[in-house]
Amino acid sequence: MSEAEQIDNNRRHFLVAATTAAGVIGAAFTAVPFLASWKPSARAQALGAPVEQDLSKLEPGAMIKVSWRGQAIFIVHRTPQMLAELENPSLLARLRDPDSKASLQPEYAKNTDRALKGEYLVLIGVCTHLGCAPLARFSPQDAELGADWPGGFYCPCHGSKFDLSGRVYKDVPAPTNLSVPPYRFLAENVVQIGVDAEAA
Repeated sequence: MSEAEQIDNNRRHFLVAATTAAGVIGAAFTAVPFLASWKPSARAQALGAPVEQDLSKLEPGAMIKVSWRGQAIFIVHRTPQMLAELENPSLLARLRDPDSKASLQPEYAKNTDRALKGEYLVLIGVCTHLGCAPLARFSPQDAELGADWPGGFYCPCHGSKFDLSGRVYKDVPAPTNLSVPPYRFLAENVVQIGVDAEAA
């Protein structure tokens, strides 16, 4: 091989290496903004983030609503009378799924209270029929719902009824109990919606 050919080969190797390096760097500069565009926006991340609620000012027998992932979350501070009603045999006989076997809730809420702490009920406020918003009708013997109404939730869209644990009555359009979201208590009266208690 002549000296001139050797020089040309060295130059060729240099040009190939330089071109390859420039191509790799250019591809990286192109890929970074493209991949970053796949990342959820701050607004989207905020919508899916857990929410905290201080319950210290929630009076017994009252309910507040918070929003989590665009859904209304009902938090009810139940009284001892409300909790006692949940085990009333005449009520249990009128419920479709009193043991919550066919409904959506975390394992720790699969009990009569459907809650981590009996006095605080946390539910997704969406009717399991067609997604309407049930109303809180906590007073027994409601004029519209009848003398045997023990208190609970009523969906005005199609007449579905739920008890004070969100358990659905028989013979109404809603097929299952109101769903319970994942949640945990960060302190005695501070609940966090969106984080499973079992993961804490």
